[in-house]
Parts: sequence; structure tokens; C-alpha cells
Amino acid sequence: MTTTGPGHAIAPGTTVSPGIRLTAPAPGWSIEADVVVVGSGVAGLTAALRCAAAGRRTVVVTKARLDDGSTRWAQGGIAAALGDGDTPEQHLADTLVAGAGLCDEAAVRALVTEGPAAVHRLIAAGARFDTAPGSDEIALGREGGHHRRRIAHAGGDATGAEVSRALVEAVRAAGLRTIENALVLDLLTDADGTTSGVTLHVMGEGQHDGVGAVHAPAVVLATGGMGQVFSATTNPAVSTGDGVALALRAGAEVSDLEFVQFHPTSLYLGPDAEGQQPLISEAVRGEGAHLVDADGIRFMVGQHELAELAPRDIVAKAIVRRAHEQGTEHMYLDARHFGARMWEDRFPTILAACRANGIDPITEPIPIAPAAHHASGGVRTDLRGRTTVRGLYACGEVACTGVHGANRLASNSLLEGLVFAERIAEDIAEAAAANTVADGAEGPLPGAPAPASTALPLLAPEARSAVQRIMTAGAGVLRSADSLARAAAGLGALQREAAEAQADAAGSTVAKTSEPGVEAWEATNLLCVARVLVAAAQRRAETRGCHWREDHPERDDASWRRHFRITLDADRALSVRTTQTAGFPPTAGRTP
Repeated sequence: MTTTGPGHAIAPGTTVSPGIRLTAPAPGWSIEADVVVVGSGVAGLTAALRCAAAGRRTVVVTKARLDDGSTRWAQGGIAAALGDGDTPEQHLADTLVAGAGLCDEAAVRALVTEGPAAVHRLIAAGARFDTAPGSDEIALGREGGHHRRRIAHAGGDATGAEVSRALVEAVRAAGLRTIENALVLDLLTDADGTTSGVTLHVMGEGQHDGVGAVHAPAVVLATGGMGQVFSATTNPAVSTGDGVALALRAGAEVSDLEFVQFHPTSLYLGPDAEGQQPLISEAVRGEGAHLVDADGIRFMVGQHELAELAPRDIVAKAIVRRAHEQGTEHMYLDARHFGARMWEDRFPTILAACRANGIDPITEPIPIAPAAHHASGGVRTDLRGRTTVRGLYACGEVACTGVHGANRLASNSLLEGLVFAERIAEDIAEAAAANTVADGAEGPLPGAPAPASTALPLLAPEARSAVQRIMTAGAGVLRSADSLARAAAGLGALQREAAEAQADAAGSTVAKTSEPGVEAWEATNLLCVARVLVAAAQRRAETRGCHWREDHPERDDASWRRHFRITLDADRALSVRTTQTAGFPPTAGRTP
């Protein structure tokens, strides 16, 4: 008998979480574990290593290869109070300012106080950060919103790649079981709704193929972001909101999804550019690069005390405003004054990316434009990473810990992954200390029962681009009641088409819905998270952080210093309620 908490036994014959699930074949094989970690970025691998070190049988599931997530694309670094004169209190103050009044101060305090030690543990695990010339001290950079140099970086502008390398090597050295090229589909639960594992589809690689299951009383979602919901993003192709969509189908709450940070400076590749765009790290501005318009004028000067190093939402808005004023779609980042040596030593990755696209930043300004970058919201958790579904945890970009509020402070994301992954592992270890977990055996599922849940109509793979176009036009950097209404209508039409196709197929031997498969599942997940994002953005009738409403251009603390918590009902409608805040009792509503 497997247990997860006092008096909560998991019976054999678990099913997909009641309510809603993706249309998929029944699992044909299974694995038993104590913990399954979904995702292989800094959050997922840190959680996995700590769980394994505590003696928990841990399985890591990842959608591509172990090192293919968003972490390896992180250029800037990890923010922590590591330098002389810097303190966690100063880091906290900068984070709260960037979060525009919606940060959970307790979560931020946990981040900044536990962060320095977490970074040193990462170094002990094998990560090598750049050091100051002639010193063993970590070289610290500065980025937007930070009043001090506190960004540890590696390889100049390849911090994520170094962090990923160190953690992947540690995972392999520890002998953790990993399942690569596997898309997680849905949560498994027992009769009481307690987590008991996940279903997943392995894409023709490794020991298992097709749909299977990992049975475990603890599931850690670390699936990264959802940048692919927009046409242009800095996120890799795997960032399709899978973790948020899974959690919603399982009955978990999500929060703050309207706050999608658009990185101000992605390399502009033309009006038709789609998918992952090259990122020009904020660290370039931290080292003194200037944002200029076509006439070479530094338009950030006078707009904020930090000029080019203002928080990202302010910089992104300024870029879009200036572009609109001048009838263009991009601005420029000018760092010609760096010289060849600095470009080659400090920013070799960015230099190579620019040159690969016909731009030489040593001799010419770089064309830049904002692109979807980081989701400040996600699956709502407490300070130990626990979601509203028992046994389901979340950390990293998929989670809403309360750290980021309405706008993430630059380079806080890798630190958040470290700190809250460690907190999750500690909670799992403490829960296990009072319980026993029976040894499991691999093998096919023993006649798994049909899930007592509703199969979600799958979106056709080709509809993915339609979702992206709708979201870019209606819910991108610039938003209004009209644009969001058009986005909601467009997304609703896609959902109805999928439902009608399912209904037609049910009564016909000829008509077919979209066949289950990775592309259809991803498109369906994108539609799910897009609907939630738009629903929250429609309700937030103010401008705050990285949520910019043209029809409500001012921040309104008197009315909107609150959060929306959204769940998915069995009929696929969205239920929305607000948090209890001073002067504002919770309200509720549904979006069909």
C-alpha cells in the first residue's frame, strides 16, 4: 500500500483525474516511483536531485532531451545578494518594485534570503560562474530594475547553458532514471482526488514507446513556460504551456496568467518572423548599451531614473510607443562602443547569433523588438510549492509562487527555480518520513479501467498558428477591451469547432476529430492557456506591470491590487474568483 499523508492511502487501479483529460490511448506500460519530476530545467533537475538525495525513487520526465528546456537559453544569469555591500533586503526591495504591488512578500523574502546559499550549492554541484580578473570572486553584472551588481553569469552570456550542463551531469552521475522525448498528458489520481502519477507519451525513443504511466504519490511540475502561445517568443519550441494545461484539467488553480513579460530586446528578424527569436540579453544594457531610434536618439533617457535599465515592462512599452510614433516595428540597441574585444569575451553567444542573421553589433546597431519571454503567473502554489491538488507540486516558470507579481525582475527566474525546487524536495521528504512507500515493479498496466472523465476535443495541429496569431494581435504587448474581446471570440470559435468535430465523429462512422498525437495535444494545450490568459486580461481593467491596457493606461491600486484565481470546470468553462484583499471580498464568475 502506498501512502502520501496520514490516513490517505492510494488504492490500486488509479485513474486519470476526474473532470477533463486529453483524448489519448490508454496507457500500455507503467513505471513505479516515489516522485516523478516533469521537466529538466533548473527547477526540475534541482528538485529531482534533492529528492533522490533524500532517498526517494525519482523519475525525471522531459519533453525533449535533458538539456533542451528553457534554462539553457538563459543568457543573463542568476540574481542573488552575493556582492560586498549588497543584502537580501536590497534585493527584496528591487523585486517588490518590479512586481508592481502584486508580489507575495513572504515568497520574495524566502527567495532573496535563501538564494545566496542555493547559488553556492549549485556551484558545489559543478556549475562554474565567471570570476573577476585575477580573483576567485564571482564577477557580478547588473540588469534592469537592479540597483546593484548582483547577477552571476557564466561563459559571458551562456549562464543557462552552464547551469544546465552542471545539473544534467549531476543527474547522470547520480543514476536517476530519466525518460526523454516524452510529453506528459494528464494527472493520475486515486478515488479521493489525491495525486498518484501521470500519463505520458514517449515519442518513439528509448525503452518505451507510446502512451504509458508513471505511478508516484508526488508529482512535481517543472515544465517551463508557454511562450509559444504567441507568434514570436524567446522560448524554445517545447514551451507550449503543457504543465499549466495539465494542472487546469486536474482541477488546480492558476493565477496571474495575464502577466506575460515581453522581453524588450529580441533580435528583430522582420514582420513575419515566427517561433523562437534570438534574445539580446538585458546584460548588454547592463554593461552600457543604449536603446536608440532610427535617428540615434536615446529615447529612454528622461523616462525613468534607470533609463535603459528600467524594469522590463517600462522598457518594452517605451520601445513600442516610439516605434508607433515613427511608423516602424522596431528600435535599435547600440553597443558599438563596446569594441570587438568586449563583444567577443562578454557576449560571444549574442555576437554569433547576430552575425548569423546578418548583423554585426561591433559595427552597427542591432534591430530589436519585444517578444514574449516569461510568464509571471502559472499554477498557484504555497511557499513549499504545493498546488491546490494534493500531491501535485509546481516550480519554475510553470508555477505562480508569488515572487514575480505583475512583472519579473531580471534574472530572478533561475534563482526562483533553485530555491523553490529545494523547498519542494524538503516537503516531499518530510511527508514521506511519516509514511511507507511499497516497492513497485515495472510492467504493463493490469487492465487499467477507463478513466471516469471527459475527453477534451483535440485542436487540429494546423490551428496552432491560428491561436498564435489571435494572441499576438489581441493579447500581446498592447491590449484593450476591443482587442481582448476579439481574441476571446477567436479562441472560442476554435474551441467550438473542435467540439463540433468531436460531436460529428461520435455519430458517424466517417467523420473524424483530430487524431491524438503530439502536435494536436500541444495545440490543445496552447488553446487552454490562451483562454485563461485572455479571460484574466479582460477582467484586469488597468495597466500594471507587464499587463498594458491602452484603454486603462494607469495603474489603479484602489481597485486592482488583487489576483485572479482561475479553474477549469467539467464543462470546459472557466471559473474566476479574486483573492481576499482589504476592501475587496472575493467575487466569482464564469467564462464559457
